[in-house]
Amino acid sequence: MRKLLVVILLVALVGIALLLGQRCARQPDPSTERSADGTPITDAVPQSSDPAAQRIEADLRRLADDAMEGRETGTRGYELAASYVAARFADAGLQPGGEDGSYFQRVPLLRAVAQEEGARLAVERGGRTIELRFGEHFLPWANFNAPAHAIEAPAVFVGHAIHAPDLEHDDFEGLDLRGRIAVLLPGAPERFDDHRRAFHSSQHEKLQALAERGAVGAVFVSTPEFEARVPWPRQRAGWDKPAMRLRGDDGAPLDAFPQLQAVAAVGAAAADFIFADGDRTAAELFDAARAGRLRGFPLQGMMLIAGRTDIAPIESRNVLAKLPGSDRDLAGEYVVHTAHLDHVGIGAADAEGDTIHNGALDNALGVSIMLETARTLLAADTAPRRSQLFAALTAEEQGLLGAQWFVAHPTVPRKGLVANLNLDMPVLTAPSTDVVAIGIEHSTLRQAVEAAAAELEVKLSPDPYPEEVVFVRSDQYAFVRAGIPALYLDGGTLSADGERDPKIALAYFLRNCYHRPCDDASQPIQYDDAARLARLSAAVATRVGSADERPRWNDGDFFGERFGSATP
Repeated sequence: MRKLLVVILLVALVGIALLLGQRCARQPDPSTERSADGTPITDAVPQSSDPAAQRIEADLRRLADDAMEGRETGTRGYELAASYVAARFADAGLQPGGEDGSYFQRVPLLRAVAQEEGARLAVERGGRTIELRFGEHFLPWANFNAPAHAIEAPAVFVGHAIHAPDLEHDDFEGLDLRGRIAVLLPGAPERFDDHRRAFHSSQHEKLQALAERGAVGAVFVSTPEFEARVPWPRQRAGWDKPAMRLRGDDGAPLDAFPQLQAVAAVGAAAADFIFADGDRTAAELFDAARAGRLRGFPLQGMMLIAGRTDIAPIESRNVLAKLPGSDRDLAGEYVVHTAHLDHVGIGAADAEGDTIHNGALDNALGVSIMLETARTLLAADTAPRRSQLFAALTAEEQGLLGAQWFVAHPTVPRKGLVANLNLDMPVLTAPSTDVVAIGIEHSTLRQAVEAAAAELEVKLSPDPYPEEVVFVRSDQYAFVRAGIPALYLDGGTLSADGERDPKIALAYFLRNCYHRPCDDASQPIQYDDAARLARLSAAVATRVGSADERPRWNDGDFFGERFGSATP
């Protein structure tokens, strides 16, 4: 989830990467055999002499093998991967951390797929009806609350749909949304600082604000800036991919906002159809948004939105294991290590006919590093005073759902969750000398990271793209929203050999292989760097796990002030 918004900042670097001759080269498929449980065993020559690096490579090759079918949530391939990780936890000597003495936690979900048949978006204004064309002009969103929907209501433009009193900003001032369809732009005003802009840009926050104010539907109108990051053709290509929500005990979706009976997206090129015959054109509104002068207003006439959705209940599993703490008084507190196990499954074929999105870097590598972190902590002479919980999470690609479910239904006492260390898609395809600890500035976890890095002689580099605030775009954010201090450990940015640049490698990967079949084990993964990241993660966990005090948010921190009270 967090990676798409970085792409636009890196486009210039891609050209340099091409000049340097970097390629998303694909190797012949490695020969495989199957173990007794059907999981793949890949024969490959290890790329490092470091035993830790070799173990990480072996785990990655298993998790990114074609037999795992891209590990999409709710599929056979994901279940194979979950069974493999559970077996690795057991082989390492970790105790089960799931439900009923197992390594698994059930995660109930609803799977929804929007249908083209019956999809409609129309504007009735000035005695005429403007019908937007499916795909070219608009795309329906899946509706988790009903298999069919059709609403006709007046519409109101609500700017970015943000209420931020701490910044003296209210897009809803003077507007009545009750019984109306809200038309809104993505993103947030440029004057917002990075963290507030990221928070208020969240679709979840926008939809919640609309529902609370009585809107019955929503239409997101793309801006040119948004489509520079997420082009309309890309949105159109993925419109019918399954969407998912957590499912409650009553079978209903969680966080699906039933008050909003219909939601659709409109491309920037079609925006004038939504604002037709009004006082302001779409271009004028886009200019006002850039200048921070955007104001909402009622739209004349009526808007019609209709659609159909195929909805089905499914289940998936988080995979959980624990290492008990060595201090009787602190063993009931937990440092939680996370890495998402799911990827995007099987999709359209690439130029070579490959349809399997193996997800080697995203996020078989993160899971493999977490496994090595666990082995490192187990091999220590003494376990940390606090317990360690290791979680390979499901449905991150669907909106951090596995993490959200665990935080809401932890398999250990909720008040014992003291910190989260997350690993997600470290793009280690060029050798580096450093590590980036995203979110280090928000809590006292900084001290543990800096001390561990100094001990291991690992340089810490700042987030190279702080304006993207990827701190809110991976599983750690579910912990943050629950008031739990968290970190996101990522690959470095400083070249180890002066020739291969990690930032250029990241740019090339995002441009060419992110969420594509070429994200496989043939990538030039630097397993020595992965082993270093595992050692750092273990060292941080040891310091956090053995400190006298649990981590806390820094005074005045945005996330601490907004969510810190959620901590029991």
